[in-house]
Amino acid sequence: MARAIAIVEDEPLIRANYVEALSRFGYEVRGYPSRGEASTAFAQRMPELVIIDIGLGDEPEGGFDLCRELRAKSSTLPIIFLTARDSDFDVISGLRLGADDYLSKDTSLHQLAARIGALFRRIESLKAPASSETVIEHGPLKLESERMRITWNGYEVPLTVTEFWMVHTLVRFPGHVKSRDQLMREAELVVDDATITSHIKRIRKKFIAVDPAFDSIETVHGVGYRWT
Repeated sequence: MARAIAIVEDEPLIRANYVEALSRFGYEVRGYPSRGEASTAFAQRMPELVIIDIGLGDEPEGGFDLCRELRAKSSTLPIIFLTARDSDFDVISGLRLGADDYLSKDTSLHQLAARIGALFRRIESLKAPASSETVIEHGPLKLESERMRITWNGYEVPLTVTEFWMVHTLVRFPGHVKSRDQLMREAELVVDDATITSHIKRIRKKFIAVDPAFDSIETVHGVGYRWT
């Protein structure tokens, strides 16, 4: 059975484009122009993944409100923000509210489909038994590839799919400097340097929340980042 995806986007043309394109990838896709209409529909039937624009009609933060509402109902429902607003503040606000990913509207459809696929794989692998895992361990860090799950000193670090792949890239080659381009390529991202910086800041904050002494991600100025 096709997976059900909802797109909440107030621009009719953009909404229709995404509905049509993702339907071609084999998903059952429904579009909603406003937070109110999406909420009403979701009360009847929850989709399996939601893509949300931040500004919805006359609600400049409508997408954030909807994300909050959905997270209160489900901690595992995959949520992607897709928006023209990719300022540092918006990215961090979106991720802080519990979105799994944050892509700008100039992201290609193939990339969007890749991210959707990654989120569905993550959900599936969380249900699967942990026997066949590829596990990477470095000191207090344990990384389970298939589950896209990272723990530090036994505590889970709640990373988005994007953040997981960035950490994965750094951890696979500890001590090696990874440029922002390499991090973008691995995480299937098309963003500017400032957004990569905000993702790294966010990742550090999440590790520091479970261990205030965390300092394993080093910034190599003008070059990139490395896992020490």
